[in-house]
Amino acid sequence: MRRYAAFDPPEYQDWMADPGLVRAFRERIESNSARRRVVEDLGSAELVSLYRGMLRFRLHDIMLQRWVKQGVISKAWLGTGEEAVTIGAVHALRRGEGKRTDVCGPMIRNAGACHEMGMPLRSMFQGYLGALDGPARGRDLHFGDRECGVVAPVSVVGGLCGVMNGYALAFRMAGEDGVALTWIGDGSTKSGEVHEALNFAAVNRLPVIFVLQNNQIALGTRLGQHHRADGFSAWGRAYGVELLEVDGNNVLDMYAAATLAVARCRTGGGPVFLAAETFRMGGHATHDVREARELIPADQFEHWGRRDPIGQFEEFLATGPIELEAEGAAASETGSEERGRRNRALLARIEAEVVREVDEAAEAALASRGGEEPDPAMRGGEGVYA
Repeated sequence: MRRYAAFDPPEYQDWMADPGLVRAFRERIESNSARRRVVEDLGSAELVSLYRGMLRFRLHDIMLQRWVKQGVISKAWLGTGEEAVTIGAVHALRRGEGKRTDVCGPMIRNAGACHEMGMPLRSMFQGYLGALDGPARGRDLHFGDRECGVVAPVSVVGGLCGVMNGYALAFRMAGEDGVALTWIGDGSTKSGEVHEALNFAAVNRLPVIFVLQNNQIALGTRLGQHHRADGFSAWGRAYGVELLEVDGNNVLDMYAAATLAVARCRTGGGPVFLAAETFRMGGHATHDVREARELIPADQFEHWGRRDPIGQFEEFLATGPIELEAEGAAASETGSEERGRRNRALLARIEAEVVREVDEAAEAALASRGGEEPDPAMRGGEGVYA
């Protein structure tokens, strides 16, 4: 994909695929038979859909950065470098099927979940702009869409855990096989309400998935400063639930693990924890990127920069045995060089389409600002449920 000097992290701007890391990307899937079978069942359309979703997420965030630089908005919270954790997980859910849709509760850094569950990009941009016809009616940039199965995030990270338990319990009480999913940052695992929610879900065996999204830093506090254990691998045993460790920069590993977790929850085996290792390639938000570079060693940025989740997946698709324009996912008889050329050409066309999609959505959102402004006195009670 194209790199943007004004917006991408320095480590991404001249990104080149590392053959060893690409090989490790493939081996990660092949080393686990259950996840390998999930990935092998993916057709070309599903693989391309995952790629579109990751591009859409990255370009959505780049547009927000552009608006910050232009003074349109004051700051934005980005998912740069963490796209696979969001897109891989949400694609495992049942989406766009009306009342049978699963639900997810994203953190603000999981904005990609919103558009992949069906929320229009224009609506998401309107949320950041505070437009009256946006999803929160101009009142808050923490937005969702009940019709799409997106539960609006709570400002306090981790605050949605109890809410998602409520959805999971409601699914059970209604005799439905719906699944609820939410993400928890490594920092928010230290809050009492998160522990209470995890324990409640475990004791009641709820159909809920908690993605422990370890991006190595909580606001400005490095993981080692607030977490003594080696990662989160033991948390499943601590709560008595199934835990799957995931490479959070490998969208196929994330998708496969989430698919297995969803299947387990649908058959009464929930909850499930997904411990995803990833990295925040920037600041807590756009206002403190320089501080993040001072807090986190440069070699850590370099390590994770080589593991750009979009770049790795793009290389996997371009150099793999599957011809993406062919029906199904069977290995193509076309020579590897010709197949790679065709795959790269298709990926380039897809990127151009997503660029247009994001640009048009942003323009439409900006145009909507000229309408009626939110009226606190008149709108205060709308959208409040008892």
